[in-house]
Amino acid sequence: MDFLVEEKRFNYTPLSEREEYVGKIIVNSAYLVHKELGPGLLEKIYEICLSHEISKSGLIVKRQIDLPIVYDGVKFDEGLRLDLMIDDLVIIETKAVEQVNAVWDAQILSHLKLTNLRLGYLINFNVPIIKQGIKRFII
Repeated sequence: MDFLVEEKRFNYTPLSEREEYVGKIIVNSAYLVHKELGPGLLEKIYEICLSHEISKSGLIVKRQIDLPIVYDGVKFDEGLRLDLMIDDLVIIETKAVEQVNAVWDAQILSHLKLTNLRLGYLINFNVPIIKQGIKRFII
């Protein structure tokens, strides 16, 4: 299933073929999970099912991972917590809410910057049609 999702692009350098491939699997997996479960469940359920669906494609999925940050030359181990990291290449923040908060866009961008990754997704499963709930970020 290939359909348009909202994209926020902050860099015009094309993504690698691998990043695009992983991104397509993420969007397709979100579609399959939403088609099966529909809206209205807890965020954790969608996160678990999405990670399972993505891993079926052979990609490495890490859930709820803590990543350190470096600030002012000091490493802090209790830095970032990412919902999902796919193949150490793409991050996903999952939501299951009625109203989207603009601060989540900034959160994804900060996570991308701090991890030195270029592609991230904000996926809100509490929508009637999943394409309304997927935002793709490229830095």
